[in-house]
Amino acid sequence: MSDSPGWASPGSNPSDPADGSEGRPGPAPQQGPQAPQAQPPRNWAPQQPPAGGGPGWGAAPPPPPPPGQPGPPGWNQWNHAWNQPPVAQPGVIPLRPLAVGEILDGAVSSARDHWRTALGIALGVAIMIQIASTAATGIWLRNNSGLEALQDDPNPSTEELTDALQGTASSAGVELLATLVGTVVATAMLTIVVSRAVLGRAITLGEAWRESRPQLPRLLGLTLLVLLIVVGAFAVGLAPGLVIALAGAPTAGSLLAVLGGLVGLVAGVWLWVRYCLAAPALMLEKQTVTGALRRSAKLVTKSWWRIFGIQILAVLLVTVVGFIVQIPASLVAGLVEGDGVDSVLSGPEFSVSWTYLIILGIGAVIASTVTLPLSAGITALLYMDQRIRREALDLELARAAGTGDGTPASSPHPAPGS
Repeated sequence: MSDSPGWASPGSNPSDPADGSEGRPGPAPQQGPQAPQAQPPRNWAPQQPPAGGGPGWGAAPPPPPPPGQPGPPGWNQWNHAWNQPPVAQPGVIPLRPLAVGEILDGAVSSARDHWRTALGIALGVAIMIQIASTAATGIWLRNNSGLEALQDDPNPSTEELTDALQGTASSAGVELLATLVGTVVATAMLTIVVSRAVLGRAITLGEAWRESRPQLPRLLGLTLLVLLIVVGAFAVGLAPGLVIALAGAPTAGSLLAVLGGLVGLVAGVWLWVRYCLAAPALMLEKQTVTGALRRSAKLVTKSWWRIFGIQILAVLLVTVVGFIVQIPASLVAGLVEGDGVDSVLSGPEFSVSWTYLIILGIGAVIASTVTLPLSAGITALLYMDQRIRREALDLELARAAGTGDGTPASSPHPAPGS
């Protein structure tokens, strides 16, 4: 994000004395029905104290305690509030280190304030993914005799087993490819949307596409590389046990495979969190694939557990929201197919109509349209939060938004959620 030239002062301190005297309170504020009402400057985060500081506007702080002695009750809170500088909020987040709730709220606000662009991107990508997935399911799995045999017969023939595996592999391959490409496109464009929303600027669908398009090949390569790294870590942990089991020691091999699989799973999760900020780093810093991985690793260092918790919360939130949104479509599809609620609870069926698959696909499109902006927004804001904490990105964002003078927003003070 490039800086905009010039600054706009966030406002003068209403408690500054007009006569040039320092350390003394000014004249008492005018009282009565005609007294002007004090208003905070624009672009201040609502949770910050007014520029006058303290609980009351224009009120002076209590006198400091003598050296070496504790202050009166509430002195620390008073002193912190009095010296807390104002925080600009030109867009969906205040320009300071963020709490977890502010990251989630910022992701929702980005999609709400720029809903035409954000939902347009998510809807287009979701339709593309679901058309490919529905077509693949209908072609290879809808009336697959091998899968029906596996469901009804515990001892299927070799031919039936081959048909089932081929159909499943073909359908899964098409769905995985469509999901991968669609997710890359959505992540790239929505990251750009969120970066503009932080500055309080609108962006059109065409602008988001033109800005993200040059980075799409790199983002696709980055996504594949991270996927291979995470899956590879799990496979490396699982491999020794499988080799021993195939060599003739099934008991020892199985035990080692379980232990190795757990170790590989932990390693895979650790690597996933370590590189989870690589995508926004690539998009917003125009990094290379390896440079984005290094940037993510640097930003995650010493904050692994916090980022892990936020990412797990995001995954749970997206999963629950997507499941809730899809429930009505599943019920309608079951009623159309004639099985009602039983079709939702009894598991997959492979002799279904195209109507059934299309209704389920519509529900999946709606769910993806809602969840894609949330997922991309949380990751992008988490990246910005880490850069604010480590690299004072809030100063650069304030200059780019034209809302401040470069003064650190709140870095000298403890940040919410830190």
